[in-house]
Amino acid sequence: MNIVFIGCPGSGKGTQAKFISQKLNMTHFSPGDIFWKEVAEKTTLGQEVADDLAGGRLVPDWLVLRLLKDKFGAEKRGILFDGFPRTHEQAEALDDWLTANGRTLNAAIYLKLPEAEGARRLELRNVCGNCGMSYGAAMGLQAACGACGAALIRRVDDKPEIVKKRMLAYRDQTEPLLSYYSGNGVLREINADQPQQAVTTQIALALKSII
Repeated sequence: MNIVFIGCPGSGKGTQAKFISQKLNMTHFSPGDIFWKEVAEKTTLGQEVADDLAGGRLVPDWLVLRLLKDKFGAEKRGILFDGFPRTHEQAEALDDWLTANGRTLNAAIYLKLPEAEGARRLELRNVCGNCGMSYGAAMGLQAACGACGAALIRRVDDKPEIVKKRMLAYRDQTEPLLSYYSGNGVLREINADQPQQAVTTQIALALKSII
């Protein structure tokens, strides 16, 4: 099974993707997490994408696709795509890649959340500098990641002025994918404006018919 998660910044894609991928024994592909780790480690790839990430801009399509092919070309398990695709071009390229690898996209999970609530969540968010786990206000004040013990940080792209740019990029480039996946018959809409566990339960129920 292969799944795409779509939602505005702050909708909980990363948090839910980690839970669901573990529950279903899937590979979690999050370009954002990978790119931010590369930036922290000051690798060549990190240097290529640092300015785009810090400025709230989308990383060029060819870089994301190269990442997918290089790291997951030989993957045998189902893949949960978190925050990818983000453009129509990426969606078509993903379809081509899946077909070439004998795979099918089974579902596109849309975590529906008002942009204002997404922005509020990001303002209160800290993330693990190592594994990317997110920690919001509802999880209490923490200095270290409960999953791996690494220090929590504030991402530079969570600044209010950058969040506005990210929301605009989502609205202009990613939101149109809802029509694309609806037309393909794989879109599943989830109300993300509720407690984390309730969202997880709804996603599991939505996927139950295709597992």
